[in-house]
Amino acid sequence: MKNKKWTKIALGVMAALLIMPVSTLADASPGDEIVTLGEDLSSEQREQLLNEMDVVEDEVMMVMVSNEEEHEYLGDYISASVIGSNALSSSKITLLESGSGMDVTTNNINWVTEGMYANALITAGVKDAEIYVTAPFEVSGTGALTGLIKAYEASMDEVIPEDQKQIANEELVKTAELGEEHGNEEVTELMARIKEALAEEDIETTEDLRELIRRLAEELGISLSDEDLEGLVSLFERMKEMNIDWDQVRSQIDSVRENISDFIGSDQGQGIIRSIINFFNDLLDTISGWFASATTFYKP
Repeated sequence: MKNKKWTKIALGVMAALLIMPVSTLADASPGDEIVTLGEDLSSEQREQLLNEMDVVEDEVMMVMVSNEEEHEYLGDYISASVIGSNALSSSKITLLESGSGMDVTTNNINWVTEGMYANALITAGVKDAEIYVTAPFEVSGTGALTGLIKAYEASMDEVIPEDQKQIANEELVKTAELGEEHGNEEVTELMARIKEALAEEDIETTEDLRELIRRLAEELGISLSDEDLEGLVSLFERMKEMNIDWDQVRSQIDSVRENISDFIGSDQGQGIIRSIINFFNDLLDTISGWFASATTFYKP
């Protein structure tokens, strides 16, 4: 299983579906878990993932996700080949205390990154949750997006506006596409910084927004094409028009960054850093030894 990684920013999900009844967990509280499963999992794969997520089926709320739902909510933004023909990716949401922020971990997901899930989830209005996304083998991960929104709505007894789900879907896809060219972490951070600026600055006109995005991209070393820039302007212009709680968005992003700092300062984080430093020190010593031997061998 892939080691748990703190997302670099608060970064997503969305890909939501037809609204389901949401009264089941109206009294949901921190620590409650909701599991989503792809409808096309075999019985063996289903059991495998439940064991991996360390849950007992009869003791948690279960939400099923179909491939038709994936295509319905992602079909306008991503090719059918990426979505695939089977719903396999699955997930677990653990509700956290207020102010905890978003913590996303993935396993066997090769197209949607942890930061992308976090960013899109925050846009959709999801907050204070630990997210685990997995599959029986490597998949794109788009199916989990649908399930996560569906499960959150059920657990919190609230309906996320359809247009907010759609814009979150579009955000995730655009982030993934730009990430292929400019780097996933860099683009995910760009999306987070734009959201922070929308919460903090007075961005009134389209040109203000365009200059903001251009400036933030340059700060991150991202060279956007005119087409990419205008695509982001269009996305965030529509996002501005929605009833999004930007203060909540900013607080979720801040809390995730605090988690990153906590991890780096932890014994585990420091151990990983020391291991990397030791590796390169050993490598340099080895290379230095090679040059020393070569100098001795060729000495006149």
